[in-house]
Parts: sequence; C-alpha cells; structure tokens
Amino acid sequence: MEPRRTKRGAGKTEVAEPRNKLPRPAPSLPTDPALYSGPFPFYRRPSELGCFSLDAQRQYHGDARALRYYSPPPTNGPGPNFDLRDGYPDRYQPRDEEVQERLDHLLCWLLEHRGQLEGGPGWLAGAIVTWRGHLTKLLTTPYEQQEGWQLAASRFQGTLYLSEVETPAARAQRLARPPLLRELMYMGYKFEQYMCADKPGSSPDPSGEVNTNVAFCSVLRSRLGSHPLLFSGEVDCTDPQAPSTQPPTCYVELKTSKEMHSPGQWRSFYRHKLLKWWAQSFLPGVPNVVAGFRNPEGFVSSLKTFPTMEMFEYVRNDRDGWNPSVCMNFCAAFLSFAQSTVVHDDPRLVHLFSWEPGGPVTVSVHRDAPYAFLPIWYVEAMTQDLPSPPKTPSPK
Repeated sequence: MEPRRTKRGAGKTEVAEPRNKLPRPAPSLPTDPALYSGPFPFYRRPSELGCFSLDAQRQYHGDARALRYYSPPPTNGPGPNFDLRDGYPDRYQPRDEEVQERLDHLLCWLLEHRGQLEGGPGWLAGAIVTWRGHLTKLLTTPYEQQEGWQLAASRFQGTLYLSEVETPAARAQRLARPPLLRELMYMGYKFEQYMCADKPGSSPDPSGEVNTNVAFCSVLRSRLGSHPLLFSGEVDCTDPQAPSTQPPTCYVELKTSKEMHSPGQWRSFYRHKLLKWWAQSFLPGVPNVVAGFRNPEGFVSSLKTFPTMEMFEYVRNDRDGWNPSVCMNFCAAFLSFAQSTVVHDDPRLVHLFSWEPGGPVTVSVHRDAPYAFLPIWYVEAMTQDLPSPPKTPSPK
C-alpha cells in the first residue's frame, strides 16, 4: 500500500526528509508464547540512576521526599487485622486520571540529569526511555487474554521514547468503573498506609488521608539483549532493615489480594496475578512483594512475602503457567521491532504500536497531535545541546 504522501507532508515548511521517504507501516509482530520459548535473554542488573517525587498536588520534585519506610506489624502479634475500607470515601484524594501525563515527569528528571548520565550524554542516543509499567505490559503480553494496549514511539536525538496511549476500550472501562472496583483500588493504597511509615523506625499512621497523587519514583538503567534501557517506576517503600541498603535491593512492593481457600483459587492466582507481580518487580530489581490477603469484609487477615526470584517456582510444573524466558524474549523482540521500525529522527512523528489479545502487534504512522507526546519544552531544551548539566552557564 502506498503511503499518502501529500497529506502527511502538508504544512511542513522545512523538508526534513524527502516525501517519498515517509515511513511506511512496518510488518506486524506475532505474540504467540511458543515463538519466544528458549534461553533467558541477557538482562543487566538494574542500577538506580536517581529518583524523584510527586507531591499531593502531583507537582514534580527532584528528590526523595515522598519515599516511605517499610514498617510491618510484629510477627509475634495477633495478625494484622487492617480495615482496608476505613476512610473511604471521605479521606480519599484520587489522582485525576483524565490528565494524560505521558512521560513528562521522567523527562523532567532527564533534563535535570542529562549531563551526568553514566556513559555520558552519548549513551542516551542509543537508549530506550519509558515507564516501567509500559515494559511490564510488554512482558505479560504473550499470556494476556483480556486487555490490549497501544504504545506510541518517537525517535529524538537517537533515543527511542515509548509512551502508552489509553485504548478506547480502556477509557470506556475507566469511565464506567463500578463503585466496587473504585473501592478495591482504594483498598490497595490503604494497605500501603498500614504498612509504611514516614520516617525510618517510626510507626505507620493510618488515620490520615489516602492521596494517590503522591508518589516516589526510582529511575533505573538496565539493558535487555542489545537494548540499553532507561526507565522509571513508582516504588511503594524502602526497607530500613534490608540486608543491603543499596537501591533497588532495599525496595519493597506492596500488594493486596482476596483470601484463597481452594487449590483452584491458588492456581489461578499463581497463573495470572503472580505473573503481573513478577514482571513489575523483576524489571526494576525489587526483591520482594509483600501481599496482604483480605477477607470479604475488607480486613487483611494475613501477610505473605513472595520473593521475586522464586515466583516462577509456583508455576514451573503447570502446563498452563507462564515462563519468564517467554516474557523477556518477547519484550526483547518488541524492542528490536520498534528500533527497526522507528528510523526517522523526528519528535513530531509517532509510530503507534497496537495490540489486541489473540492478534499480532501492528503499527500505524501519525504526525503531531493527538499522538505526538514529547513536549515542546523538552525538545527545545534538549536541542540547545548542552554538553554540561543544565543550569550551568557555558564558558564564553
């Protein structure tokens, strides 16, 4: 199929590339798990480059002010008995999900630190920059049967940026979210309030407001196969008692799940929920997920720690289970697919990768709004090409 040249080239005063060179949609990428079995690919141990915080108004701060400290109840006590419904809805400030933040907070961090990147600013030119959550979706794709996704990709100064686009189905689902599901979301955040303190050694205070605008984010560097990665993800808390205080090995992920009473329920939990927990924690190198199991009344009655590196053991002998190698091999294949598809260096050009369960990943090409996601302030600041860190005047 011939690309429509005239329309896409219209309105462009400077001709950055010949019109007949406008990218054609690439072939598709299959997602069948059988295609990705094989040895586990190389994955560099993630190292933390820095962090940032978002406050109660969702404002960015380039520091760790929002970091909380793991403070579980004593193991010799009567059990947790946390009321996860407490404070709902009157002490709840949920984040405005209509605001599309894209990569903006991560780009703020990148602008502040581009001059101090390990490997030099040139390292960024070959890297992929994204959120941990986007990579998590890629890892779980071969086994996902419910929810599709869309990832927008743009290349700028050599770097490939990936930013999720809310699918029409996901948007419809969000807007029609039933009250019970809204309450379940609250309960997950409430559990964190019972398990975390504001200072090391102090006790949790569950009497305050649950405000989901507040977030502490770690910025990490890794490499999957031949793909250098720079990504950021939200961290629930750090464990002051961890064997190593070196992030990310001191971080803890907190989750809630309903109580399980039968082998079938546990099997389903291991196949579906544990896969997502593994993908989310393995990528940034978070060693443990602590789960609170809640009863139908919304009380957490027991806690269980799932070490990230042991999660696969629960499904190793389940023929309907998942395999970490398949997840990582597919993610590596997608990154190669994206790198070879998005060849034009232009922050206003977007390749939209779309996937629905049961089908392959497909690509469409767009220019400018509404898909372009790299903000003008970022593009302009990076184009000024400071070899030194920002805010440092260049020598005359």
